[in-house]
Amino acid sequence: MNYQAPPPEGKSNTMTIVAVAAIVASIAANLFLLYQVNGLKDESAHAREVLQGEVDTLKENSTAMTAAQRKHMDELKDDLDTRSKQLAAQANQAKKEAVSYADEKSKALEAEQAKTNQQVGQVSSAVSDVAKKADTANAKIADVNNDVSGVKQDLSSTKNSLDQTKTDLNANIAALKKVQGDLGGTNSMVATNAHELEELKKLGVRNIVEFTLKKQKDMQKVSNISLKLDKADFKKNKFSLTVLADDKNWDKKDRNTNEPLQFYVGKSLYEIVVNSISKDEKTISGYLSSPKYDSPR
Repeated sequence: MNYQAPPPEGKSNTMTIVAVAAIVASIAANLFLLYQVNGLKDESAHAREVLQGEVDTLKENSTAMTAAQRKHMDELKDDLDTRSKQLAAQANQAKKEAVSYADEKSKALEAEQAKTNQQVGQVSSAVSDVAKKADTANAKIADVNNDVSGVKQDLSSTKNSLDQTKTDLNANIAALKKVQGDLGGTNSMVATNAHELEELKKLGVRNIVEFTLKKQKDMQKVSNISLKLDKADFKKNKFSLTVLADDKNWDKKDRNTNEPLQFYVGKSLYEIVVNSISKDEKTISGYLSSPKYDSPR
């Protein structure tokens, strides 16, 4: 069952006052017209009485009337008849106007009442629609509250996951060693074994490319640079390299394992770290570290 709220009290009272005022005005107009008609009737009756008195006086004195007096009496009678007819016509006209005015006001009042009833119906319908929309909105708000609760739970879970990731990342960073590069300007995080290399990759800060370099005459391609192993000493953990990058050569002589060998490609700092030297001193293994995004030239 749909709830239909009553029309707004203020609007309903205003419409009722307007209707009552129209009725009172119509009644007042009718009373005023009836008062005019009664006045005309009283005036006609008084005139008749006056004329009749004069006639009676003339009759009493008929023996003494002259021809002129008789003529005057006839004129008075004619005037009485004329005035009586005029008053009767005016009374009929006033009555017609009063009836017409009453009918007009009655029709206007009926039209106003019908309009008021229609507006009341529209207001009731609008209130019903508002109530339905309010119920729908409340239902949607309840759904949103449920969604918000779910989102809060997801955010809490995500925060816990991020906190754990941060803790693990801090632990991984602490496990890596910071070593000063051979250019002397910056300290770099260096991985000295396979486990530390995996942790360095997980940081996602730089591109890591592993390589194994053989001792040979020609340069070997590693990512976007070229390397050549010139010398290796297994017992002393030392080696010498030639680096070709950005159309430039760098000679890295008598370097130690796990030492960051630094050079620039454009304005981006690259690093080579050699972790091991084979016993036959013919190969070395390590990795190339480069920025995720090249610095602008």
